[in-house]
Amino acid sequence: MYNLTRVSEFHLMGFSDDPDLQLVLFGLFLSMYLVTVLGNLLLILVVRSDPHLHTPMYFFLSSLSFNDICFTSTTVPKMIVDILTHRRVISYVGCLTQMSLFGLFVGMDDMLLTVMAYDRFVAICHPLHYAVTVSAHRCALLLLASVFLSLVDSQLHNLAVLLSTCFRHMEIANFFCDPSQLLSLSCDPLLNTVVTYTVGVIFGFFPVLGIFFSYYKIVSSVLKIPSSKGKCKAFSTCSSHLSALCLFYGTGMAVYFGSDVSSSSIKDMVASVMYTVVTPMLNPFIYSLRNSDISSTLKRILSLRV
Repeated sequence: MYNLTRVSEFHLMGFSDDPDLQLVLFGLFLSMYLVTVLGNLLLILVVRSDPHLHTPMYFFLSSLSFNDICFTSTTVPKMIVDILTHRRVISYVGCLTQMSLFGLFVGMDDMLLTVMAYDRFVAICHPLHYAVTVSAHRCALLLLASVFLSLVDSQLHNLAVLLSTCFRHMEIANFFCDPSQLLSLSCDPLLNTVVTYTVGVIFGFFPVLGIFFSYYKIVSSVLKIPSSKGKCKAFSTCSSHLSALCLFYGTGMAVYFGSDVSSSSIKDMVASVMYTVVTPMLNPFIYSLRNSDISSTLKRILSLRV
């Protein structure tokens, strides 16, 4: 057991201690990070440059892209530096700071994906009321509410760690200060369980329930459309969002709830990479390649550059 007064740093687990693999890992994660940042910046530029894309759906999409840049930047740069320096150590204060920022941005991803499901529900099920229901004022309120709830999420994890009087050991079985990993190291199993499942229900169960309800209503409305072309068009507007949802929630929930029961640290780290690095990197491609409005605007911008 380590008393909290003696804790000054945590040791992070790397993917491999093999010196020959360090350069490969460095190049891999650096390229993935650059693609994530540039891809999401390009998506924001496309949305901002075309007045036809100044709608609630693309407002939330550009917000998601900006959040994904911040989300990835809380973990990947530190990991790249650790690979270069061969020193996988983070201070206690640095760990709490990283965990707080990580909780904020992962919560924002959670809230924005939920809000985007609500936006699609109103657009497809109540198209005549869409302009009033999802007005610019309400979009701003939904974004502010998402920020507030994400702050609550991150500070709940921070408070739980600060209330811990000791840790079982200082090894975090991940490449960053994962909140679920830190809670599992606490000497107080009751605190760990209460915080894990309280946050899981509030920020996992209820958003997923809202998403399922939205898509249940969407599917019910689409099936009533007489023409097959109309059905395909309605479903195509939701396919990109569903792909992002499956990637984010599938891997995120597996890591968050599986940290105590999983016997494989490597599997946890691979799942963490999927929702902290791969999902933000793929989101611009998912939304641009499967969206005719963004694809046409992007082609027009590239043709002007040429």
